[in-house]
Amino acid sequence: MDNLTGRLLVAVPREEQDVADDDLFDRSVVLLLNHSSEGAHGIVLNRPLEAVVDAVLPGWQEHVTDPDHLFQGGPLGLDSALGLVSMPGGGESLGLKRLFRGVGLVDLDAPPSVVLPEIAALRIYAGHSGWGPGQLETEIREGHWFVVDAEAADAFSESPLRLWEDVLRRVGGVAAWSITFPDDPTMN
Repeated sequence: MDNLTGRLLVAVPREEQDVADDDLFDRSVVLLLNHSSEGAHGIVLNRPLEAVVDAVLPGWQEHVTDPDHLFQGGPLGLDSALGLVSMPGGGESLGLKRLFRGVGLVDLDAPPSVVLPEIAALRIYAGHSGWGPGQLETEIREGHWFVVDAEAADAFSESPLRLWEDVLRRVGGVAAWSITFPDDPTMN
């Protein structure tokens, strides 16, 4: 399978009885930050939490992109935070690491004043998502994910709760049709 770094995994809808109440991946959009033969990791883009950023990272709240809440990036490493940034320039700067295209990570231990001049958007995630070697490829073959190209605005959507539908609608075809799949098909 091709390297999927920088692409989106968009969850294929499932019936209500197949989804646990706390299933973070139900109708989720995941940005893959890294994909290799060693496995994959990424962050769920459409799960804002009620918590404000200052509750875990004092000093960063006023700099995050709206909606200005902490997001849950996945079920792993919930005791750590990851700062995803839009980097419009061409290089790297102190406290910033470019991952692909205009997307990078910010060192959240750096003072905001050092990194802010170099970024266009910032979102803070608690935790991340991860797959072991071959696990993601199996999930894709089994039809759990649509794999689609990411657009620059996806990671910093002002309407993250609508991101799943917005991405599927943009993709078109069977993916867009799946938006109409009800949580409970017996209610159709």
